[in-house]
Order: sequence, then structure tokens, then C-alpha cells
Amino acid sequence: MASPVTILTPLPEEWKATLEPISEHDGIQLIHLHLEAEHELPPPRMQLGISQPITDTANYWTPEDPGTRNLKPDWLPDFESNIARNAPMCAFLSASDRNRLTVSVSEALRPVRFVNGVHELDSTLVSKMELFYAPEAPMNSYDMDIRLDSRDIFFADAIRQASAWFEGYELYKPTIPPAGAFEPIYSSWYSYHQNLFQDEIEAQCALAKQFGLKGIILDDGWQTDDNHCSYGFCGEWQVTKRRFPDMRAHVARVHAMGLRYLLWYSVPFVGFYTEAYKKFQGKFVYESPRHHAGVLDPRFPEVREYLINIYETALREWDLDGLKLDFIDRINFITDEDPAAKENYAGRDIKSLAEAVDVLLSETMRRLKAIKPNLLIEFRQPYVGPAIRKYGNMFRATDCPNDYVANRVRTINLRLTSGCTAVHSDMLEWHPTETPENAAMQFLNILFSVPQISVKLEVIPRPHQKMLRFWLDFWSAHADTLLKGRLVPHSPAFKYPLVEAIGKDETVVAVYQPDMTVPLRADKCFVVNATQANALVLEVQGAPRKAKVFDCQGTLLQELTLHEGLHRIPIAPAGLLSAE
Repeated sequence: MASPVTILTPLPEEWKATLEPISEHDGIQLIHLHLEAEHELPPPRMQLGISQPITDTANYWTPEDPGTRNLKPDWLPDFESNIARNAPMCAFLSASDRNRLTVSVSEALRPVRFVNGVHELDSTLVSKMELFYAPEAPMNSYDMDIRLDSRDIFFADAIRQASAWFEGYELYKPTIPPAGAFEPIYSSWYSYHQNLFQDEIEAQCALAKQFGLKGIILDDGWQTDDNHCSYGFCGEWQVTKRRFPDMRAHVARVHAMGLRYLLWYSVPFVGFYTEAYKKFQGKFVYESPRHHAGVLDPRFPEVREYLINIYETALREWDLDGLKLDFIDRINFITDEDPAAKENYAGRDIKSLAEAVDVLLSETMRRLKAIKPNLLIEFRQPYVGPAIRKYGNMFRATDCPNDYVANRVRTINLRLTSGCTAVHSDMLEWHPTETPENAAMQFLNILFSVPQISVKLEVIPRPHQKMLRFWLDFWSAHADTLLKGRLVPHSPAFKYPLVEAIGKDETVVAVYQPDMTVPLRADKCFVVNATQANALVLEVQGAPRKAKVFDCQGTLLQELTLHEGLHRIPIAPAGLLSAE
């Protein structure tokens, strides 16, 4: 059995490489790459590739949201993955959402650059994977598997199964999230930024509890009196007494309301204006003037111990329920020469930066869960790949304030690649002068993820409050279906204009584009009109059923009987149809 993958670049004579097919079954091929040298050497930059005729292939999917899903020429740059960026996989699809080729590689720690697209000379589909283009520690052997799936199946199933394939590697065994990871939560970031004060946060928590939210993430600002949104005062993580006079008592009061408490940390940043910055001179991967901070190098054992001790102390002293660990992706940012190599890795007990990040996060989780077994850990895109699933149990869509289409695409993409890990929306915000229907679009576009709310609940007008209560109540009542049912997102090329969640005894369908035909297949079905249209076309199957129509604030507008066939049913924008 010949390997469909080839090595496209010549290798130095010190390195020997083999590509060996391991298995081929029902349209899935597995190929093993092995590299070997007699002595430890920096691994050779190399590119692997596969080529096949383009037939019935119209779209392209990656874990990132590039804004478009169109095929590209194979000379355009594409996307990258590493321990802190994306998942090392991509997929080519037909116009009817069928899988044509899903490519995955088992290297989820070190950088992998994908270049995929159309080879213009012969109209072939090319998928290239580049390894070791970024600095890497010396080694004398290396192994990686490549998985090719060409089955004619629904694209989302191909992506989900490729994601599950990673779980078979011991290195990528995911952590099982506690129940609290799947509960809606309040975030302080968009509503407050760094302008945080204890009394205001407690008042907001009391309101959040009334809306059915189950916790708060206190974001940036608790550690500094500076409000310029830089990270120049991060790294020592002492509570500013002006904002939070007694952090433990403050957390206890929030707990007494029945809410969990998570606290934000920018993991690698040590600000230029701190004593810690002087202490760790020579132990930064690089410095970032933009962020007013140095980026700690976790290859130093004292750096790892320093960070872990900070989190342990916070958990014990303040009785936190979890942490939002931010900017993991900034550690793995070397693209030119690694300063450690010039120093012959002096003082570092790990040479590979990717492996050091893995050790840092693994040890962090081990020690923190010894204190809090049900610890909640939030990571945000792009550090949401197979390796990161070992540590985090809440994956959040990256920042896209007010952009509900981006929030929809990112949360759906995360659902396809995250397995059992809880997927959270980016924080929801809208202006108080917005219409309730338009404000509701922020919520409806993230319906299939865990909502994070970040509006000041006392500032939004009463119609907004009614809308938010209605949809939070609906979401909570159907969370098992929305989060753990079979997710069927249609037409990724058009940013998922229709999404179904099929549960044990009900189906929830959200429509994001007008003039689509919405199938009503289940006996119990809920249809969400997340469009600006005043009606939806429903395709009713089976026996007649009773239905109710609600507006975005939960007011009952109409009761009717649905008979088999196509019907154009009046449903207000951001409204709901319930059929049984």
C-alpha cells in the first residue's frame, strides 16, 4: 500500500525519513511519519503534501474563522496550529455539505502550517503541512501520524470524528468538565473593562442571580489602579485595596448569593512597571512593548513554580471556583531565532517551548485540582486545540464584541472540535438604545453554546430585561438538547444559516437567514427566528400538531395547528415557535 502523502522538500543528509501507511479502512487512511538522526540536531524544516483531483468540492473548512469558506489557490498562506493555536486539521466539502477530504495530523504541540487549495495547472486539490519552520529544540527522532478521511458523510460528522481521533493519544486525553462548566455566567470585561469596584460587582452579581446566571468571571482590573488597558502592572497579582478592600470576604458574599467566582490572569505577562519584571530579567521568551510586558519562558523551572504558586495561593486564600487563564498563545510566539538556543538552554530544564507549556499547564491543573477537584478553567480561542483540552474545561469564542455573526461561526466551529469540553460564547453586549429584537440577536446567534453575559443589567431597559430573561429561561430549559444533542449546522460556506440540535425527545432549530425552508421532523420542535423577517417557511412532516408563537420577550402572540406540508408562518424577528 503506497502512501498518498509525500515529502515535498529535500532533507539534510543527517536526517532519514519514512512515510509508512498504517491502515486503510472505509475511506480513512492513516500514515506514519518517522524522522531519525544519529545525534541530536535541530529538526529539519520540511513540507508534506497530498494531491487529488478536484471533484464535487466547493468549500473549505478550518478551525479558525477566516470570514470566508471559499477554495483558494495553493500559493496563498493559510493557517497555523500549535499547542496554543487552533487544531491541526482542515476539511474540504461539497456544495451539499458532504465531506470530500478531512486532513488531520497528530502534532498538536509544535507548530504546523497548513497550505491548502487549488493547484491551477491541473485543477487538483492540494493539502500541504509544513513542520519545524519555527525554532525547535534538538532531537534525534520524531514521529507523527497523518489521518485522511475521504468518506462521503456529513461534513460535521467528519470533523467531529477527526477531533475524537486525537483523544486516542495519551498526550491529548481531555479533562471531563464539571457540571458548572455548562452553566451561563456573567463576565465583567465588556461591561466594566478595568474599571472594577467591589460594591458595583456585588450589586451586578445580585442582579445576575435574578436572571438565572450561575457565576461571574472577574476580568482584568482587580490587580491594578491603572485604567489604560495595558498589561504593564500584571505579574505580581496583588489585589488593589482601593478596588477590593477584602477579596476573600468579597468572594464569600458572592458565594452567599449562590454564584461561582472565577478570576482572570494573563498567564505569561510580567509588566514593565512591576518588581517582578526586574526579578525575571533573562527569563522572558521575548518582550512586547505593545503589551507593556515581558512574556515569561516556562522552560525555566522557577518560572513555572512562580506561576503555579500564584494560582494555588489565590485558590486557597480567596476560595475561588475557577480561573480564566489568558494569553497562553503569547508564550508560543517565536518565529525567528530562539534566544534559549544562543544560551545553550542555560537554566532551562526543558528545551522545547511547546513541551514546556504542556508541562506548565499539566502541573498547574494537577496542583489546583488537588485543592478544588471541580475547578473551572476558561481558555479562549485560539488556544482551544486537542492538547489544551487536557487542562481547560471551558472554551470561549475569541473577542468579537457586538458581532453576533462571528460569535455564531466561532461557537459552532468550537462545538465541532471540542468534544465534551464546554463551549462558551464570547461575552454578549449591546447598546441600551437598541431594539429588543436586535438585542436578542446577540443571544440567538450563540444559542448552541453557553452564554456569557456582559451588559450592565441595571442599565438595559425593561424590554431588554424581559427579552434576556425569556431567552435565558428557554436556554436553561433546553440546555441538554442545545449543548449535548446532535448538532447539525448547515452550509458552513454561508456561515451556518440554519442550525439544528437534535435531543432525545425534542429538536431546536435556529434560522439565521430568511427564506429558508425549516424542517419540522420531531414530534416536539422549537423554531427560533433569528432573522429580520416576519415569517418563516416551515416544512411540517407527520401528524398535525399544536403550535404557539411568542415574541422576543416571551409574549404569546398566536396559537395554531400545523398540518403536513409547506407553510409560511408569521413569527416575529427574534421570536419562537413551539410545536408539539
